[in-house]
Amino acid sequence: MNLGRWQALLHSLDLREDAATFHALETAYREPHRHYHCERHIDDCLEQLDALRAQAGQPGAIELALWFHDAVYQPYRSGNEERSAGWASRFLAESGADGALSARVRELILATRHEAIATDPDTAILIDVDLSILGAGRERYDAFESDVRAEYRWVPRPLYRRERRRILESFLHRERIFLTDDFHERYESSARDNLKRAIGALA
Repeated sequence: MNLGRWQALLHSLDLREDAATFHALETAYREPHRHYHCERHIDDCLEQLDALRAQAGQPGAIELALWFHDAVYQPYRSGNEERSAGWASRFLAESGADGALSARVRELILATRHEAIATDPDTAILIDVDLSILGAGRERYDAFESDVRAEYRWVPRPLYRRERRRILESFLHRERIFLTDDFHERYESSARDNLKRAIGALA
């Protein structure tokens, strides 16, 4: 996570400079129970966004949503996205953002629940960025699965295997995992291979 990038984002959105929120986010993403949903995930998401930025209608809103989308992450509780969106909304209200930006960022963060297929280009970009790990190389993907299991190490193995398989199958059964043409071409095939292999290992 990069303070300079954070400050540049705030400047581009005409928001007040706020290093304190950056450090609060940094602290959150360094919580000891995080193994995947940590600083590296945010850095990776921002790097992936840069590959699609030219296609975005509101790249600043997407980037801000990515900074906050896992800000609250408690594996033993539901509603993490809602609480993360709430943090973003409070920050934006205190930073002089207009209501339209705040509403859009909240909407984008809630889209990372992955409960529905994106219906607009910017949400598709955000979702593709968040899911890009699915198309990573085999070693990196396997590390991702291990990290997610570590975050849910308190869940009994049979229950974890059943629920993890259900989640992975939900992505595999989509007509397209990646909605942007760039990421579909780059990651779709490897993502499907990774998912099939992971589901097999959970059987």
